[in-house]
Amino acid sequence: MPKIVLGYCDKVDVDLAKKIAQQWQFEYIGDVAAIKQRDDIDFLLQVDQQVLSLKKLDEPKLGGIVVDFVEGASAHRRKFGGGRGQDIAKAVGLKHGFTPSVLDATAGLGRDAFVLASLGCNVTLNERVPAVAALLENGLSRANLSTEIAPITKNMVLRHGSSIDAMTACGEHDVVYLDPMYPHREKSAAVKKEMRVFQTLVGEDLDADDLFEPAYALAKYRVVVKRPNYADFIAGKKPSMSIKMKKNRFDVYVKQAIPKG
Repeated sequence: MPKIVLGYCDKVDVDLAKKIAQQWQFEYIGDVAAIKQRDDIDFLLQVDQQVLSLKKLDEPKLGGIVVDFVEGASAHRRKFGGGRGQDIAKAVGLKHGFTPSVLDATAGLGRDAFVLASLGCNVTLNERVPAVAALLENGLSRANLSTEIAPITKNMVLRHGSSIDAMTACGEHDVVYLDPMYPHREKSAAVKKEMRVFQTLVGEDLDADDLFEPAYALAKYRVVVKRPNYADFIAGKKPSMSIKMKKNRFDVYVKQAIPKG
């Protein structure tokens, strides 16, 4: 397992850094300058002005990974992504005028979950990697302070744990959404920053196929699986339909028709 430690950049962040380290059971190193005395560490979680970021220490040029639902890509997608006409909305059934409850069982950095929440869905985000779950929680906490974004993030609930083991504890949802890691064809230098970090931190989801059966049992209406276009169907199961995009597709497994709103 990669070695991860947590520290702060400024003394104003000491209390939050200690709280996060204790909650998620990370080794606390205090001031991040202490990292210079260590050669056994793979990743640094740092708190800077209340913002938690994750850095891959052997690739400093990558910069830090932050969950930000207020600015950046999430803001652009919220404003210009296409609303209920976009592919993910069609995949979960929003095109029918129905607003489903969604379990995002492989939440990652929460971007797709945020899109669905911005369209009115109540979304449960399940993330099993502690460092990623900590980033998500910090991002949600900061978003809740925004008068513009808080009405969206109030529709998002974070859970930590293996989705395979804990899925039934999440309660029934209309739709279960899966986006497990999949081996990328691109050379490592071409894979975007987050994916390169995740591949080191998480590895491949070798048990991804095991997600399908509990997801299908839990979903009331459908399971949606996001895949690269070149990827096999999850667990070898042919979907009811696929929505293809430029690089990815949504495989939709229908259990029963979604009611028309």
